[in-house]
Formats: sequence, C-alpha cells, structure tokens
Amino acid sequence: MGLFNLWKKEESLFDETISVEETRFVVLDTETTGFDYENDRILCIGALSLQNGVIAVQDSFEVYIEQDHYDKSTAQIHGILRAFIIQRPGESEALQQFLDFLGDSIIIAHHTIFDITMINKALERNGLPVLTNKTLDTAHLYKRTLIKSHLFERKDHYTLDDLADKFDISKKDRHTALGDAYITAIAFLKIVKKLKEKKPVNLNSLFK
Repeated sequence: MGLFNLWKKEESLFDETISVEETRFVVLDTETTGFDYENDRILCIGALSLQNGVIAVQDSFEVYIEQDHYDKSTAQIHGILRAFIIQRPGESEALQQFLDFLGDSIIIAHHTIFDITMINKALERNGLPVLTNKTLDTAHLYKRTLIKSHLFERKDHYTLDDLADKFDISKKDRHTALGDAYITAIAFLKIVKKLKEKKPVNLNSLFK
C-alpha cells in the first residue's frame, strides 16, 4: 500500500463516528517559570486520564522537574519554591515519564497552545520528538456552548477561572498542575454535556 493510500486509510478511520466515551483523553496542565517559550522552563506537569466519562484520579501523573531557572514572581502564583523538598528528576527523565503516561491519547488542556509549545520546546532541547497527539482546547470548546445573541456579550478570552465559576467547580487546588488539570477535566465533561443538548456529539465533531 502506498504512503498516500495509507494516510487516507488512517484519516478515514478517524473520520468515523467514534464516541467520545470510548476514547482515552489525557487532560494536562503545566506550571512554568514564566511565559517565554525560549527562556522559561517547566516546573511541573500534571495530567489525568479521562475515559468513559470518568476522571481516573487513580490513573494520574504528576512530576516536578529539577532545574536551575527560577522566577520569584511566578512562584507567588504556583507556589513551587526553589527549595521545594521533593525528589525531582531532570527534564529529560521527566519528559520520558510523561510520554509513557500519555501514549497516543488525545490531549485536552485549557489554552492548549501554551502547554503544548512549552512541552515541545523541552522535548526539542532534549533531542526527543515533539508531540503529534491530537489536541482539544476547553477555552475553544466552551465558546461553542454559548448562545449567539447580541444581548449576550461574548469575551475573546475565557480563563480557567471563568469556566470554574460557570460550572461551579471548586478552585481549592487552583494553580497547581494536577489541580488545574482536574478542573479542566471536569469543565470538559460539562462542556460535552452542554454540546450534546444541542445535537449529537462524537469525537470527530469536537475537532470542528
């Protein structure tokens, strides 16, 4: 089979009406030293497995990464201190652990581009292949649940706090990687439920 035909076959498999429930998602969040893709670094990656409409808390991933870069101003937000007493692997080892957990699952995050870009920059630094997993962004999906009306003011940017407030999700562990991943996972389930109230939802429709 030629490469083109193989690609078309794989594409057609994804185009089938696969249910959201039977798909394994990995919901993730990163805590970083800042927002500069080139110079800042990942302090922590937190991720949860989501399948069959269930957040598998027992199937979670959290790794704190040892590194020299430190920014006191962002530490006030995420609370990860330079002298944080916990065993922390180096960046390469931490990334390998994350890739093992992730597998070929679909990634869900809030404002996905930031987390994916930070992870990909770290992968490149360590000579590892960048992520090719399909991704979904709860910030984008949430907008699809909103009523289109001139009476309703839509924002260009919806934060994770906005979604937590909208769906009455506890923010007790906000600004920790695993805590934010958990909030994102709950928000995703709430969003899918609201989308299903409008019309049937399958995996492929979430990417449109």
